[in-house]
Amino acid sequence: MTLTVPQTESSNIFVAVSVRPQHCGEEILLTILGSAERCREGVRRRALLQTGALGLCGLSGINSLNSLQAASELTSNGLPGFGRAKRCLLLYIYGAWSQLDTFDPKPAAPSEIRGDFSPIASSIPGALVCEHLPRTAKILDQCTLIRSMSHPWNIHSASYTLTGNPSTERIEGLQRHPDQWPSLGSVTDYLSQQGEWQPTMPGIPNHVQLPWRQSLFARPNKRSGTFGGFLGTSFDPICTEFQGTAPFGDPFRAITPASRFTFGAGDSPTIELDLLDRRATLMSQLEKQKDQLTRSKAAESYSRQRQRAIDFLTKPQVREALAIDTETAALRDQYGMTLFGQACLSARRLLESGVKFVTVVWDEFGQTDESWDTHYDHHERMKGFLLPAFDRAFSTLMTDLEQRGLLKDTLVLCLSEHGRTPHFDITSAGAPGRGHWSRAYSQLFAGAGIPQGQVVGASDATAADVIQRPIDPKDILCTAYHLLGIDSRQELFASPGRPVPLVSGGQVVRELLG
Repeated sequence: MTLTVPQTESSNIFVAVSVRPQHCGEEILLTILGSAERCREGVRRRALLQTGALGLCGLSGINSLNSLQAASELTSNGLPGFGRAKRCLLLYIYGAWSQLDTFDPKPAAPSEIRGDFSPIASSIPGALVCEHLPRTAKILDQCTLIRSMSHPWNIHSASYTLTGNPSTERIEGLQRHPDQWPSLGSVTDYLSQQGEWQPTMPGIPNHVQLPWRQSLFARPNKRSGTFGGFLGTSFDPICTEFQGTAPFGDPFRAITPASRFTFGAGDSPTIELDLLDRRATLMSQLEKQKDQLTRSKAAESYSRQRQRAIDFLTKPQVREALAIDTETAALRDQYGMTLFGQACLSARRLLESGVKFVTVVWDEFGQTDESWDTHYDHHERMKGFLLPAFDRAFSTLMTDLEQRGLLKDTLVLCLSEHGRTPHFDITSAGAPGRGHWSRAYSQLFAGAGIPQGQVVGASDATAADVIQRPIDPKDILCTAYHLLGIDSRQELFASPGRPVPLVSGGQVVRELLG
């Protein structure tokens, strides 16, 4: 890429950008309208990103669906509920909660298995939950609880849980490995762009993630699972940024009421006209060069990045959805003044604004002692803030969605990548903890016609193994796609033209269809 910046003192100048897209033999000359004051400082990387010039040059490995004709031949096997969900809310509990200390307590097990917590009755007859989930216990009859999740990857397999990638053990910690598969939200975003799924309203993004990009503040590991994978970075979720104060150091423990989520530098309601002019000028020239650009599939992603940026600047609905300070103090307090609680409230507002897929990640913050990865100090962390914070947020979210009429056609997935060991480990820190355990664990589902007040599957007397109706994360992905109106048997193409199934195996969980 070559930049030509004329020396001029006039208020407006032209910057000529010569670009040679990947896989395109000829250079394309683009002219960007700008100001002399800014250009005297040099053309910054941020400015190039804003206009999309770097996006044109840096993309690789763009993918496409099979032909529309082939896709149209796929069916949903006649199962009920196909396309019943008009939107999706994914709550991802990274680090993985203990099935024994949440939704599958075993009061008859020995103390070294059952732990310190007592069970309480829930609104589902016969279904006990942990005593530190009293609010969730009262609304559990709005959900289906699965107690028989199981898979072979005894690691933090977020990639396997959210994408179904069978190579998860090999590349789990490599966020941008070319063999990574796209997340559920990224696939819906891609199919929407291809006209194969519900289109969003103009200017409204299809997939937003809170509170930030996955593993942004994690040390030392950078996890995968919520990204665009081989579809490319343009199909990553649009991630918010957290701006606020955490009184106890960890925002998942507590934040101040003035804290908020933003979309970063582009989150200002005031937009400079010359910035819009530059984008409009660039767009016009790209359209004129359409024949050249279509020679490179990379240009398709570039074009989408450019349009998405312009839409964000000109359509304020999504930014306004993040203005949680307009909600009553009472409702915000019900969600809990924690990062997860306020992210759940923001997620509800984003869904109301027209966003089709929202992901909220309870992520690592610092080293693992602040997440659900309770290898040590298990009881104190669980009762001190993990369980109470989830309890407030989830129970209020479910009630809020129901009262606003959103739950009937919003698919709510509350997932984690595995469970925790039935026995306790004594670590070097001295306090007992539970290790990774993928042979039996629990997850929650609601909305979009999912049966209410249902428990699916069962584990043995120590919650160590599934004894009834084992269900794999790939089955959950197949079911989610089905409810969203997407046939999970179709394929995407990973570069260079390698077909990859949407889900490699798996079956729709009929108990979730109603």
